[in-house]
Amino acid sequence: MNFPPLLKEKWHGKRYNSFNRILRETFHARVHKVGLRLDFTCPNRDGRVAVGGCTYCNNASHTPRGYRTGMSIREQLEQGADAVSRLYKAEKFIAYFQSYTNTYGSITKLERIYREALDFPGVVGLSIATRPDCVPEEVLDLIADISRRTYVWLELGLESMHDKTLQWVNRGHGLREFIDAVERSKARGLRLCAHLILGFPGESHEEILQTPVFLNRMGIDGVKLHNLHVIKNTVLEKIFRSGAFTLLSRDAYISLLVDFLELLTPEIVIHRLTGETYRELTVAPDWSTNKTAMLNAIQEELEARDSWQGKFHLEGSMLRSQQMDDTAREGTVP
Repeated sequence: MNFPPLLKEKWHGKRYNSFNRILRETFHARVHKVGLRLDFTCPNRDGRVAVGGCTYCNNASHTPRGYRTGMSIREQLEQGADAVSRLYKAEKFIAYFQSYTNTYGSITKLERIYREALDFPGVVGLSIATRPDCVPEEVLDLIADISRRTYVWLELGLESMHDKTLQWVNRGHGLREFIDAVERSKARGLRLCAHLILGFPGESHEEILQTPVFLNRMGIDGVKLHNLHVIKNTVLEKIFRSGAFTLLSRDAYISLLVDFLELLTPEIVIHRLTGETYRELTVAPDWSTNKTAMLNAIQEELEARDSWQGKFHLEGSMLRSQQMDDTAREGTVP
């Protein structure tokens, strides 16, 4: 089975369903996210479910350059919009509530900050990053109300579908909470993006590839895929420097990522394919700091395999369709 011409045309030559294409076709303009940091925390930091936060997390790695303590939303948007306009010729912006857990506050506060971001000139939508155990009914009702008036993505950090891994990284929640959050969010018609990290120690290749099948079944709208990388001043750095685990090589990650994409339904939007942060905060791997080179290498691997997002998902669908056609011709009921 070769790369379907309809997908090739629809995806403009890429072999996956990219978020950039979705934004351009939705808004007919160059649209970029502008990251925001507010005074949130997380329930696995403040003691509600745990302390210390996730073993891999240092929020400095999610903080926009130039951020200063106490900056308002407007000040951050002014700074960020100017930067992406100069660097990427951005014409419109998605306000990205990125650092910490961005639904972990009162409804009054959440409504105020979301609407303040939407009032900024050129902002056409919101992306709200949070945890699956921090979306109570009233929060989902608020986000659903806003989504009826503007473009919204709710980003849920799953990281791994395996509870043994979630315990190892001190997430403070399990797969059950994610499933519950997805079901309640989908019932309100929200667009959902799942965050996942590939390459955790102790997860086999087969276990990792259970995840795209699970996401397909859950009706997830988008995914962010990251390679496990080690950031300075984290618990994970201490574990890594002790020699307790090794990271995936560049080639191994690219191969695993393509295996993952092949099983993922083509309708799911790919928000990210590789994880990176500021070079000065990165302990390892070195290759993760060059995002452009990684994206080019991923495209090259897809082309070398003559593969694409959903290849095996589509093959399975086509086989089932052919079997049903054959059964119908034989005059039997499937």
